[in-house]
Order: sequence, then structure tokens, then C-alpha cells
Amino acid sequence: MKQLALLLACALLLAGCGPARESRLNPFNWFGSSREGPQLGEISTVQDNRPAVEQITALSVERTSSGALVRAEGLVPSLGWWDAELVAENNGRPVDGVMTYRLVAAAPRTPRPTGSARARTIVAAAPISEIMLEQTARVVVAGATNSRSIRR
Repeated sequence: MKQLALLLACALLLAGCGPARESRLNPFNWFGSSREGPQLGEISTVQDNRPAVEQITALSVERTSSGALVRAEGLVPSLGWWDAELVAENNGRPVDGVMTYRLVAAAPRTPRPTGSARARTIVAAAPISEIMLEQTARVVVAGATNSRSIRR
């Protein structure tokens, strides 16, 4: 048993010394080293063609180990809406202590039946970092016809 453990330890030691260390089979080499690129600046110029969800029906903020998670529910006009997302306004920064999001979703490609309110409920969530959370006193999520807010 001792001989097997010694043999295994020697094999691992030798494997780390050879060209296998630079091999793509080594999981530590799967991603290369990072490189500095151009500064991107504010990324609020991206146009989002998804419409705002018709009505915001629920909003909660739950603490996490790295900040908080904003969770919003909204009501869409028919079945089949998809790709729901909470899109941060103001480049993802709170303004006067208010962090604002829009709940958006992609419309179905073909007309769908209306369905019940429960079947038309769509959910999205977004994280808030601890740094942004320290600057936030209120979270607002806006839809097409209403908004909901929650205070700390």
C-alpha cells in the first residue's frame, strides 16, 4: 500500500515538471492570461428593442452574500413572451439613492392566446453588488403602465 502511494506521488510530481504543464489538457491552461484592451466607457448606448412588460405585479429584494438580488414579476398581454430581463437605467447606478430598472421581454413571434393571469406572469432578476447596494435606499421597477418600488 505504501509503495503504491509513493509511486502515485512520484508520478504526479513528474507530471507537473514536464511539457504537460503547458498542455491544453491541464485545466489551469484552458483560459489564457488576461490582456488589457480599450476602455469601453459607459455602456448605455445599447438599444434594447424588447418592450416593457405591461404591468409589474410583484417586487422583492433579497440579500445575498455579495449584495442583493432584485426579483420582479410582471404581467404580459398573451402567452409566449420570453427573454425577460431587468434592464438597469442610468448605466446601472443609483441616482439620488434610487436604483431604477425596466422589466422587458420579447414578444412571441406568432400570435398566441391570452391565457390566465397566472400563465401570463413572467419573472426576471438582477443582482446588485454590495457597493451599489450601499448607495441605494430605494429600488424601482417600471413597466409599461405602472411601477413598483421598495425601500431599504
